[in-house]
Amino acid sequence: MSKGSAIVGFILCFLAGMGLMWGIDRGAGAGRGGPEIAAEGGVWSDDAAAVPVSSKDPVWGSRTAPVTIVEFTDYQCPYCSRADGTVKQIRDKYGPEKVRVVLKHNPLPFHQQATPAHEAAVVVHQLGGSKALWKFHELCFANQRALTPESFPGWAEQAGVERAKFDAQFKAGAGKEKVQQDLALGRQVGVSGTPAFFINGVFLSGAQPLPTFTAEIDKQLAEAQQETARGTAADQIYVKLCNKNKQQQAKPEEKPKPPPEKPAQDDKTVWKVPVADSDPVKGGKDALVTIVEFSDFQCPFCSRVEATVKQVMDTYGDKVRVVWKDNPLPFHKRAEPASELAREAQAEKGDKGFWAAHGLLFENQQKLEDEDLFGYAEKLGLNAAKVKRAIADSKYRDLLDAAQDVAMDFNASGTPHFFINGRRLVGAQPFEQFKGIIDEEIAKAEALLKKGVKPKDLYAELTKDGKEPPPPEKKEAGEPPKNAPWKGAERAKVVIHEFSDFQCPFCSRVEGTMKQVVDEFGKQVKIVWRNKPLPFHDKAGLAAEAAMEAYAQKGNEGFWAMHGKLFANQQELGREALEKYAKEMGLDVERFKKALDDHTHKAAVDRDVADSDKIGIDGTPGFIIGGYFLSGAQPYPAFKKLIKRALKDAKK
Repeated sequence: MSKGSAIVGFILCFLAGMGLMWGIDRGAGAGRGGPEIAAEGGVWSDDAAAVPVSSKDPVWGSRTAPVTIVEFTDYQCPYCSRADGTVKQIRDKYGPEKVRVVLKHNPLPFHQQATPAHEAAVVVHQLGGSKALWKFHELCFANQRALTPESFPGWAEQAGVERAKFDAQFKAGAGKEKVQQDLALGRQVGVSGTPAFFINGVFLSGAQPLPTFTAEIDKQLAEAQQETARGTAADQIYVKLCNKNKQQQAKPEEKPKPPPEKPAQDDKTVWKVPVADSDPVKGGKDALVTIVEFSDFQCPFCSRVEATVKQVMDTYGDKVRVVWKDNPLPFHKRAEPASELAREAQAEKGDKGFWAAHGLLFENQQKLEDEDLFGYAEKLGLNAAKVKRAIADSKYRDLLDAAQDVAMDFNASGTPHFFINGRRLVGAQPFEQFKGIIDEEIAKAEALLKKGVKPKDLYAELTKDGKEPPPPEKKEAGEPPKNAPWKGAERAKVVIHEFSDFQCPFCSRVEGTMKQVVDEFGKQVKIVWRNKPLPFHDKAGLAAEAAMEAYAQKGNEGFWAMHGKLFANQQELGREALEKYAKEMGLDVERFKKALDDHTHKAAVDRDVADSDKIGIDGTPGFIIGGYFLSGAQPYPAFKKLIKRALKDAKK
C-alpha cells in the first residue's frame, strides 16, 4: 500500500458512522442500546437508481422518505465510530419520515478485521433484520479493538439473534457474497475510500460537518417536493432524483487532482475553541491567524503533518501562530508519558523548551519508553529528577485532561485535528488545504485591523460568534431507592446511578473504569447500583436477584463481593453457579436458594428497570452522574469530565 493510499484511507474514514441511525421516536431513539427502527416495508427494490438499494440492504427510515442517504462504510475505521454525534443531530432534525439511510459494506483492504466484521453484520441482518443489524453495527464501532470473530457471536446475541444460528451461517460464509456485491457496487459508482455518501445520488466524501449534510438534504427535500407536485409517486422519488443528480455530478474519480484548493470539509463554520494560558504557542505574538492543533506524540499521522505545519510557518511567518493541545489517545500507551516530558520541558524552559522536546519526540516516535524519554531530557538539558517524577506521577495530568476535555467538546477526538481561526480541518491534510483557509482568514483579520481591532484581540474577535458545543445530555434519576447497593461517600453531593446488567460484556468492561472513578473521586461521589437486566440476556435477571440477596444478607460488602464474582464469571451465571458463589461467600445458602425460588428480589429489580425506562435509558451500561447522562462503556476521561462538572454544580 502506498503512503498516499494510507493517508487517503485515514482521512476518509472519519465519517463512516454518519447518517446511519434513525429512529421512529425522534426523542427516544438516541442510538443507545436498542433504538426503534422504522418499518422496512417488506420486499422492495430501487435497482433502477444509479446507486441501487433494496430491502436486502440494512435500512433506517421510511421506504417513502423523500431523501435517501446511501453510505459505504468500514467497521475498522477509528473515526467512523466517533461521528455518531452528527448522526444523532441529523436524526433529531429530520426524522425517519424525511430521510432514510441505507448501509453498504465497504471494508478497506488494509483493515484486516473489517471484512469478517462486515460479513458477520450481513449474517445478523439476514437473521434479525435491520433492527438487529443496527445494534450489531453500534457494537462493532463501540468495540473496535475487539473486532475479532470471537466477539461476533456475543454481539449477535446482544442484537437479538440466536447464537447457534449465527454461528452456523457465519462459519458457512453466508455473509461473503453481499459484502463482495457492495464492494463491487462501490467501485462502480466511484467509491475509493470510506466513508462515501450519496444523498439522492449526490456524492459527499470526507469529514463533513453537519451543515454540509443539512445543506444538501434541505436542497433534496425541496427537489422531492417539486417531484411530488409533478405527480411522481413517493416510492419513485429516490430513483428519479438519484439518476438526475448522478448525471449532473461528476463521478468522484473524475474530480480534478490534486485536491481542490479549498478542503471539502471546510464549510466556513467557525467554532469558539478556547486557548488556555498553559497551552504551548509558537509563531507571531500578534498573529492574524491562530491554528489550534490537537495532537498525539505517538500518532504517525501527527508526525506526518508536522512537515506541513512547518511549511505553513515558513510561508506565513509571524502572520500565523500555532497553539498546541495534547490529546494522547488511549490506545497510544506512550503518548501520555511523552506529553509529560514535553510539559516538564515547558515548565523548566518555557514554550521554547516545549517545542524543542516536541521536535525530539516526533523525530524519535518509535522510541518513547521511559529510558528513551530520560535520554531526551538529558539532551534538552532538563532536570532529570523532575522529569522522572513528572512521568511517574503524571504531574501534568490536569493540563492534559483540560485539553482533552476541549477535544471532546468540539468533537476533535481523532488526531491530528486543527481549528484555523475556529475553522475545522481534520487529518494530515496537504499544505494546499491549510493555505486555502489561512489566506481567507488573513483577509478577514486585516479587515478587522483596519476597523481598529487590536492585534492581540483578533482571535477573540474572529471567534466571538463562533459555535460552542452543546451542553451534555441531562436526565433525572431522582433519589436512589433506600435498599439500593452503593459505594463511595454515603452523603456525597454527587450521586452516580449505574444501570447495569450482569450478563452484558460492556457492563463488565466498564467496571475497570468505575474503579478509577472510586480511586479518584470515592470521597466525593456516591455510586448507586441499579439493575437493568436486558430481555435478551436470559440469565441476567436471576443474577441480579442473586446479587440483591447477597446485599440482603451482608449489606454493601456482600453485594459488591457477589457483583465481582458475577462479572468475573460472566459465562457461568446459571442457577448452579449462583449457588456456588453464595457458598464461597459464606452466605446462608438455604436462605439464598429460597430467595431465588420465591423471586424475593424480583420486584426491586423490576422497579429499577421501570425507572430506567421512564428516564429513557434503553441500553447498558447507562450512567446518570449528578443529572448528566453518559451512555455505554465510555473511557475514563468522559466520566471524569462529567463528575467534575457535577461537583462544580453542587457547589453553586
